[in-house]
Amino acid sequence: MKTILPAALESKALAAGSLVLSAVGKAPFGILWSGNQGGQLNRIVQGDNLEALRAIPSGSVALIYIDPPFNTGRRQTRLRMKTVRDEAGDRVGFGGRRYRTELVQPAGKSGPATTAGYADRFDDFLGFLRPRLVEAHRVLALTGSLFFHIDFREVHYCKVMLDEIFGRECFQNEIVWAYDYGARSTKRWPAKHDNILWYTRDPKRYTFNLAESDRIPYMAPGLVGPKKAARGKTPTDVWWHTIVSPTGKEKTGYATQKPLGILERIVRVHSNPGDLVLDFFAGSGTTGEAAAKNGRAFCMVDSSAEAIAVMEKRLRLKAERL
Repeated sequence: MKTILPAALESKALAAGSLVLSAVGKAPFGILWSGNQGGQLNRIVQGDNLEALRAIPSGSVALIYIDPPFNTGRRQTRLRMKTVRDEAGDRVGFGGRRYRTELVQPAGKSGPATTAGYADRFDDFLGFLRPRLVEAHRVLALTGSLFFHIDFREVHYCKVMLDEIFGRECFQNEIVWAYDYGARSTKRWPAKHDNILWYTRDPKRYTFNLAESDRIPYMAPGLVGPKKAARGKTPTDVWWHTIVSPTGKEKTGYATQKPLGILERIVRVHSNPGDLVLDFFAGSGTTGEAAAKNGRAFCMVDSSAEAIAVMEKRLRLKAERL
């Protein structure tokens, strides 16, 4: 069992299936995990995502989903807590048993428990994103799609930039992910949605398997009759879906983790079994989990050691160490 470090990638190409991550010179990234799932290549890559993107061949990726930092100007954090049985504890559980609450150290850290997270501030946000999105356009297959997840602060500027890179004719949808959780402002309407921009490599030829989508309940089932109501409907461009529950099994503890249900819908409809799915702001690895569950290969890229540690744990059964 070994790890391929950047220096070991000099003048080499790692190939499997349709993906080759090549490196000329000393690449500033390392392949930490590589494995096969039914003959498909899965990878987790740690390092600068721009350099990793430049190492991916043109037209080799069927689907890209990214959830880049939102440039909120704040540090994104999430406390990790656990409860421990303690007769002198501050919480009372089932049957009157008492528990105490403890903070948990983020993955890959040592020492006293702290909050997990990252700085979400850029002096030139669009300047940071543009070269990465230019590379994303290059690596997409001719029938491929990009899903760009952002919020209300930056979506307008990002759309203009994506129109320039992909062409306005390749913009297909703005999907609004609506949720209803968390604090509510008393000075303005509370912001309870994110924006997901869908662009395709070609304006007419792209993968869209609507029959593979999950179905959702009608808001007024009495208007459509019992048969239709029982079957449900396909989603529109407004997706109502709860956030990842702070106490649910899906939670990894990684700040800004997105729900698996959102990613599974995107993966099933906008790619085919055996396709390669790329996320170069991979974070907690939700895109990789959605891809693996639905028979797609994944390549996850992130520079954060914390993110890599979370993905190693989450995707362990779907990849092997080199």
